[in-house]
Amino acid sequence: PTGSGKSLCYQLPAIARGGTALVISPLIALMEDQVAGLQARGFAVERIHSGRDRADSRQACIDYLNGHLQFLFIAPERLRVTGFPEMLAKRKPSLIAIDEAHCISQWGHDFRPDYRMLGHYLPSLRPAPVIALTATATPIVQDDIAAQLGLGQPARFIHGFRRDNIAIEVVEIATSRRSDLAERLLLDKGRRPAIVYTPTRKQADALSAQLNRNFPTAAYHAVLDAAHRKRVQQQFLAGQIEVMVATIAFGMGIDKPNIRTVIHTALPGSLEAYYQEIGRAGRDAQPSRALLMHSYADRYTHDFFIERDYPAVTILDAIYARLTPEPQPKEILQKLTRIDSDTFDKALEKLWIHRGAMLDFAENARRGEADWRDSYIAQGEQKRAQIDLVIRFAASNHCRMSTLVRHFGDFADGKTSCGICDFCAPAECAAQQFRPATPAERETILKVIKTLRYAGARSTGKLHAELFPKGEMVRDEFEEVLGAMARAGLAYLTDEVFEKDGKSIPYRKASLTRDAQFVDEAALADFVIKDAGAPVTTLKRKRKPARDRKPVLDRKPVLSLDRKGAVSPPPPPSAEPEPNAQIEDALRKWRLAEAKRLGVPAFRILTDRALRAMAVNRPVTAAELLA
Repeated sequence: PTGSGKSLCYQLPAIARGGTALVISPLIALMEDQVAGLQARGFAVERIHSGRDRADSRQACIDYLNGHLQFLFIAPERLRVTGFPEMLAKRKPSLIAIDEAHCISQWGHDFRPDYRMLGHYLPSLRPAPVIALTATATPIVQDDIAAQLGLGQPARFIHGFRRDNIAIEVVEIATSRRSDLAERLLLDKGRRPAIVYTPTRKQADALSAQLNRNFPTAAYHAVLDAAHRKRVQQQFLAGQIEVMVATIAFGMGIDKPNIRTVIHTALPGSLEAYYQEIGRAGRDAQPSRALLMHSYADRYTHDFFIERDYPAVTILDAIYARLTPEPQPKEILQKLTRIDSDTFDKALEKLWIHRGAMLDFAENARRGEADWRDSYIAQGEQKRAQIDLVIRFAASNHCRMSTLVRHFGDFADGKTSCGICDFCAPAECAAQQFRPATPAERETILKVIKTLRYAGARSTGKLHAELFPKGEMVRDEFEEVLGAMARAGLAYLTDEVFEKDGKSIPYRKASLTRDAQFVDEAALADFVIKDAGAPVTTLKRKRKPARDRKPVLDRKPVLSLDRKGAVSPPPPPSAEPEPNAQIEDALRKWRLAEAKRLGVPAFRILTDRALRAMAVNRPVTAAELLA
């Protein structure tokens, strides 16, 4: 797990074996942190990535070929540069280490196409042994990593995922109240240093400004220029900044042992990502807390991004149908399909990733393999399943740490409760509020006990329908009562799955503990229920799955009738500033040259949308360019 010494797992064998170890790492910040650590200990280390100039990268290659390095760190996309893999093969590395290896797997939470291709380059670098390292590989991801790297039957070393000193707390709260809750919690100096994760850059900036009124705080996200990010990161590590408010761009490779609190102001995209992020707390083994804020509204945020990033299969089909064995310019394909440009670009990229389309550096597309659909559909469904698991985790009534441990396949250790989370120790919660149970809720507890005493374990849905056939108590309130019973040791709630029409459908089952046999009305006088405070707005509208929606086509203007019945012309489109033609042309030429040099389609360098925006806005500083 995070903070348990993954780097040492390749550093020590590399030193023992001699020669040069090749380390493939996906993030520049992570790479720079590890390089600096090794150099500080006197080792000969170099790195090659897009943030370094060509002269430095060329010298790193010379030092590698001359045998002057003990470690060479590279970004995965470097292997696509013409001649680079051949250069590495001239002097075989003594060890190949692939860090953050979950990026290889399309089932992982941070899949990257460049990582998927690593297996193609390994044979030329053998017989060096290969070690793949990650903090967030579920059993299915472990299998995929081994298959994609061609590792055959690799030895697997899975260190316990339990973090005994991190108390996990989950709070259902409206989005409008989350920044104030974060501020209230962090006013306690004992809960700092802290990391606060926000879903958007805008929210990171706003919350950082709010918290900075009370204690030194900084924002960290991708729009800030590299020098600024590096400066605030160093200030945080040195203790000059007490709270970092960040998007998920922050944290990889951050080794600050005394982080006391990690707060998520929205649901993360997967349990793997969540585990990795809370793992940055309490690396000094001292008591720490992880707080997750959520509401049903978070689901719609994730749905929006999934629908944007995974266009409907019918859209990809429309493009695939127009592909031919001969390459066609992307612009012609887009006009033929009449799909709007942003959706078209995203769909074509997905076709390329799943090998349904083959693209050269100039984005001329030809037909690829015909069996791309299963892979694409499976990946989209996996993304949705990951969100479903996070939502179930937030709504569950089990020990939080044990649930995470089981998620990563350690079922033996998953039987042991942590004793410090909001389920195991509700009285110790920092943000969770409780209220006395109402007479109706106490009566419901007695009804549940009476029913389960005779009927045995039941699904919570059937139990609710049986006890409240007319909906006298809504399902969410009923589930909260069951959760309170579980926390009080009166009930077991287990997550189960049944198969129907080839699909796995999750449900929850309730059963009684021994203590429930002795409960009567008098014993429930001091019973408490979670208090969510102000009601959380839940907009329960159904959406079609993305794969069922029709392509978004360029539509003709819609005519409308005015009050007198006359046809009104559509309002004129809002005038958009025109891009500077000379700058746009220069950018396109530069993009084409970069794509050719790296051997990738041009959209992997810059999308058309980003390129046009640059030609319109003409940024003159690094910060403006990144924005």
